[in-house]
Amino acid sequence: MARIAGVDIPTNKRGEIGLTYIFGIGRTRAQEILTKAGVDLNTKVQDWNDDELSQIRTIISDYTIEGELRSEVQLNIKRLMDVGCNRGQRHRSGLPLRGQRTKNNSRTRKGRRKTVANKKKATK
Repeated sequence: MARIAGVDIPTNKRGEIGLTYIFGIGRTRAQEILTKAGVDLNTKVQDWNDDELSQIRTIISDYTIEGELRSEVQLNIKRLMDVGCNRGQRHRSGLPLRGQRTKNNSRTRKGRRKTVANKKKATK
């Protein structure tokens, strides 16, 4: 099993797909890395030799990935909340940020439904 940037890359996948298991590397960047390293995109990870693997590791070290990227994203969110802009306030209250409607959907951001009881009507 190949280990790059602290992540185990599955050996039975193609190289292009296997690299996407690293946080911060998508399909396009994976293709770019493999072409720079001179590795065929369709070659499985188990077929990579040590030279190709070390070449891929050196190229990946130039990018911001995994823990460093996660902390950078968290700092950006914290900055938005400290500034008090609209996006920061929506992060703080756990609502969607990009103009989506919240009346019916957005359960992912809002969490499980919290039922609110109706007011009892006054009797005459």
